[in-house]
Amino acid sequence: MEIAGQIIGGETAAVLIRQKSDEPVELGDLLVAEGEGYTILQVKDLKYRSQIPQGMRELASGFNLEGYRGDVEFLEPELRNYIIAEARPILHVRDGEPMLPKRLPGFFREVRRIRDGDLAFLEKPRNPVFLGNVRSGSKVLETPVYIDALDAITHHILIPATTGRGKSNLVKVMLWSLADMDRVGMLVLDPHDEYYGRNEAGLGKHPSGNVVYYSPDAPVGGNTLAINLKSLRPEHFEGIVPFSDPQEQAIAKYHSMYGEEWIIKIVSGDGVKNVDPRTLSVLRRVFDVILGVYLDEDTGEIKSRGGVFRDVGGESTIKDIAGHLEDGKIVVVDTSRLMGEAELLVGSVISGEIFRRYQKYKSTGELRRKPVIGIVIEEAPRVLGKEVIERQGNNIYSTIAREGRKFNIGLVAITQLVSLIPRTVLANMNTKIILGNEMAQERAEIIGSASQDLSDDNRAIASLDKGEAIVSSIFTKFAVPVKIPLFEDFTESTDHDDEDIEFIG
Repeated sequence: MEIAGQIIGGETAAVLIRQKSDEPVELGDLLVAEGEGYTILQVKDLKYRSQIPQGMRELASGFNLEGYRGDVEFLEPELRNYIIAEARPILHVRDGEPMLPKRLPGFFREVRRIRDGDLAFLEKPRNPVFLGNVRSGSKVLETPVYIDALDAITHHILIPATTGRGKSNLVKVMLWSLADMDRVGMLVLDPHDEYYGRNEAGLGKHPSGNVVYYSPDAPVGGNTLAINLKSLRPEHFEGIVPFSDPQEQAIAKYHSMYGEEWIIKIVSGDGVKNVDPRTLSVLRRVFDVILGVYLDEDTGEIKSRGGVFRDVGGESTIKDIAGHLEDGKIVVVDTSRLMGEAELLVGSVISGEIFRRYQKYKSTGELRRKPVIGIVIEEAPRVLGKEVIERQGNNIYSTIAREGRKFNIGLVAITQLVSLIPRTVLANMNTKIILGNEMAQERAEIIGSASQDLSDDNRAIASLDKGEAIVSSIFTKFAVPVKIPLFEDFTESTDHDDEDIEFIG
């Protein structure tokens, strides 16, 4: 047994372990203390300790710094100076069954580093989504970490991290696993056109052919993102585009009078009784700016700037996308050329269609035969933020966050700023894949809403390197530290060795 240290004291929240001099311990390291089964401990903090009084240490340092180092030595320095690791028991395993630790490991017990066999209790999920391998400090074990797709997605997933910590890489790795399943449909609103892999490695190269791509400028094999204006209803703008009361009243009148042609009539400038011309003029400018549709005064035709929203063509796009999702496919929608509100509007229209369909399926008893639907939304506070909801009211995304689980619809929300999302919404995000974050306020919000007690993980979260994460979920036995592989490496490994992977989660 490789001894990494020995327990010398502490309490339930922090067991003190003296580190063996030649076995350096890191923050986040997983250690094992055996006895009546074994206890897994995670290192939360490290401190220097010495048997030499502080004054003597200062004096010795002075000798060294001033050039007397050859004459100053302490006998057996590895015994006098050492490191104490503060570790927290996170799991006790007895007869192969994991349980929350309710007592301390044996006093003066030696501890060793964790091995893959110590995690054999982890069960294989039925619908595994790969997240990475178990990580102990900066060391990566062979044990892969999976969560069950159907459970995790319907209970919503939050991915918080600052820029450059690997959020997009993680989502691509997850989606690659999901593309093999026909029981999960995923809608990916891609504001940076980075998931499909138009010119680099991406989901478009998945061998299953279950990835569908929509873009205003689709390559060969893709689909043109074109949405007919008749597909838009006033409720699609709720919580997305802020309208004044007179503007909302005007929209209601146009919709009541012209039905699905309400936007066309507004953009055309057709007057309606009791609608102020100035209000109509403002609405025309709003649709010009957000949707890119305007009236060509010379020809009298409605033009589309960007070609996404148009009055001719694109009638079936929303239904086609909803159909792909119901077939268990991944639909990547390139919204990189749309303004922020237009991007959210595209997602609102598709999500609204899916939500409506699944409400109907639930009422008719068909829901259990339908795949789970997940919606990947970047910069989630744009639609789930406190101020947005207070100022503009609820939108389809916040509705799904609250009620989606009843209809097998879930969110995969990605954000840098968790603090902008209401606690009530965060509480519904039952799986959090936490990547590195230097901002103390954001870490506090993440820790406060995690499924496990992460109160001692403040430093650990701040020190997470690129690709390192902590998975806190109601579906994992403990907050699992993971190392996420680089997407390109992961796809190559699955191409050659997919069947040999042991599914654990």
